[in-house]
Amino acid sequence: MNKQELISKIADSAKCTKTEAGNVVDSFIDVITKTLKKGGEVRLTGFGTFCTTKRKATTGRNPRTGAPIKIAASTQPKFRAGKSLRDSVN
Repeated sequence: MNKQELISKIADSAKCTKTEAGNVVDSFIDVITKTLKKGGEVRLTGFGTFCTTKRKATTGRNPRTGAPIKIAASTQPKFRAGKSLRDSVN
C-alpha cells in the first residue's frame, strides 16, 4: 500500500474527504519526524514505537576496489512493533 492508497482507505473509514485525510496523514508524518529530530520517541500503545538509534562510525570496503572507506556515525530512525500489532499479524 502506498501513501495515496492509505489516504483513500482512511477517507473511506472516517467518512471524510481525501483532502482532509491527506492533511491528517501529512500532519502525522510531520509530528513524528519533528519528534525524532529532537531525539524523542513516539509511543502508540498497542501499535508500536517510533524512536532513533545511534550507529557508530565504522570502516567499510568499496565493493569494486576493496579499498577501505570510513562510514560516519549517524542517527537512524527505527520502528518497534507493539504486542497487539505483532499478535494480529501472526
